[in-house]
Amino acid sequence: MQEFAFARPSDRSLMVRVKICGITNIEDARQAAVSGADAIGVVFFAQSPRCVTPEQARRIVLALPPLVAAVGLFVNEAPESIREIASFCGLTALQLHGDEQPQECQLPPWRVIKALRVRDSSSLAGLDAWPVSALLLDAWAEGSYGGTGKTFDWSLATTASGRPIILAGGLTPENVAEAVRVVRPWAVDVSSGVEAAPGRKDPAKVAAFIRAAKGCHPMDPVSNETRR
Repeated sequence: MQEFAFARPSDRSLMVRVKICGITNIEDARQAAVSGADAIGVVFFAQSPRCVTPEQARRIVLALPPLVAAVGLFVNEAPESIREIASFCGLTALQLHGDEQPQECQLPPWRVIKALRVRDSSSLAGLDAWPVSALLLDAWAEGSYGGTGKTFDWSLATTASGRPIILAGGLTPENVAEAVRVVRPWAVDVSSGVEAAPGRKDPAKVAAFIRAAKGCHPMDPVSNETRR
């Protein structure tokens, strides 16, 4: 298993990265990039209202400007299928958002992000077992693999360490700055929090979210009442 020596951002000059997930069309992808997104996410899960075909995703990825990463989200997909789709679409990284086990999370040459649904402190036990490049912490919801717009207790995320942490779950332009101050994540991930409708982004919300996330320094004081 890979060895990690990663500390949370602590220097005031470090800026959190932003991923806009659930992109379904070229217009939204380009708008996210122009607004300052570091990455976009495309969903390959048929039960999601944001699901795209490999052909759609390939067109979106090809329309991105240089240096904007394209992440593919998969839920309990067969490794062979993931590799085929990732290669065809030109994905930069893979996000596994289902019930995958640690041994299923190594898919070289792609870097893997493993999503964990946080219900309580036990959800974050045994993080060292995951041989991945980053962990994405999302809110737990019965019968759902994400994209619910629900938050979780951010204080739980502060205990996760050892590799880059991507914070997700119910983030919006209104609460993302506080989330960054509390958790000090490597990156934040948003989907429903910047939508006009499922699968359609609101350009104003996307721009506001990115401004709020990147305008916040991880070492800024945390307010007495953390928004949830």
